[in-house]
Amino acid sequence: MENLSRRRALSLGVALGLVGVTGSAQARASTGSVTGAAAGTGPEWIWDDAADPLMASMLDNGHVPTINTAWASWVNNNDVLPSGLPSEFAAYLGQVNRLPSWADPAKLARAADFNRRRDTYLFMLYGLGSGIMSTVIPREAKSVYWSAGGADMQDRAAKTFTFGYDLSQRGAFESTGQFVVTANKTRVVHAAVRHLLPQSPHWRAVADETVPISAADILVTFHSLGTYVYRKLLDWKIPFPAADQEAFLHSWQVAVHLLGVPDEHIPQTWAAAEKQSAQVLAPILTPSTEGIALAEELLGLTAQIDLGVTRGFLNEFVRYVLSDEVGDWLGLKRDYASAALVRTAWPAFILFREGLSPVMPGTFYMFDQFVRALAMLFLNKGSSGTTTPITIPTGNRAG
Repeated sequence: MENLSRRRALSLGVALGLVGVTGSAQARASTGSVTGAAAGTGPEWIWDDAADPLMASMLDNGHVPTINTAWASWVNNNDVLPSGLPSEFAAYLGQVNRLPSWADPAKLARAADFNRRRDTYLFMLYGLGSGIMSTVIPREAKSVYWSAGGADMQDRAAKTFTFGYDLSQRGAFESTGQFVVTANKTRVVHAAVRHLLPQSPHWRAVADETVPISAADILVTFHSLGTYVYRKLLDWKIPFPAADQEAFLHSWQVAVHLLGVPDEHIPQTWAAAEKQSAQVLAPILTPSTEGIALAEELLGLTAQIDLGVTRGFLNEFVRYVLSDEVGDWLGLKRDYASAALVRTAWPAFILFREGLSPVMPGTFYMFDQFVRALAMLFLNKGSSGTTTPITIPTGNRAG
């Protein structure tokens, strides 16, 4: 049975481009880290020594509503810390709200330019690829479902989308960008959830961990986003020069650092990232009751876009970018006409957009508009094109 399970994980990992035939099914620290430091304690046993006790104190002492009100205006990287924050919390933000010393401004600028040039593919892969993949990552699905955000998936999706959106913006890491602030707010939210979720009897009943969102869990999320997208862009034969690849990875390295993952566990190269993904992501993909429910909610939200795109098209695009196995796990009904459309029209769409074919496919306008509508749907529920407020939860999802 163990060998069968491992073969199943390997076959799905290969289908998603997440694992090679030598992939290990055990989670291990990266051996090719961003700082070149030796790996220490495995990331599955690391949480956040700086933010976790702080947020436990903020929650237990009732400070979170004050923080949420005070930091609503704190958006851009060069914004001064807002007044009205508890002194201990303000001191923490003052220490972490900066780039690591190894951050390369030139690479970050190139990454932002790359993200804007490839935003069409990134929106589709982050939204319908990574977003739905998260529902077959059991720990992530269960943590999301039973946290406060799980009760309002459009708002939760908007906040998740903001992380990728701000990361993709020109100047994201510069003083006028927003990503450093977004990442630090997200890190604080993670710390709050680590304190709150263990108090939920519903989460404890289904979880295989006592504290959620370890460094390993954050790395899993990175691989379901950055590493997955990297591999898909290559598989789709989209022009992806080495300098763009390096810059794209560097932006994710900085992002993961800002979320509190120790530098020694952050992959230094795409080869190291794919090896780590094979260890920590590919073997764990499987359905769960919570994940199936979340996938249905997310695809139901996306179906609100009335551009002639049917739910059958959405189901088949998910199958196209993830695999039929994932589609079957989630109970996505087949639409063979849409399947044929996706598998023929999407490659033609890419060829035309990249100037590799002079023939504009008849579906070009539909795909182009759908991508933009998808982006706006999840950006502050379609009401803002600039930012989505991030707030710290004070409780969990009710039963």
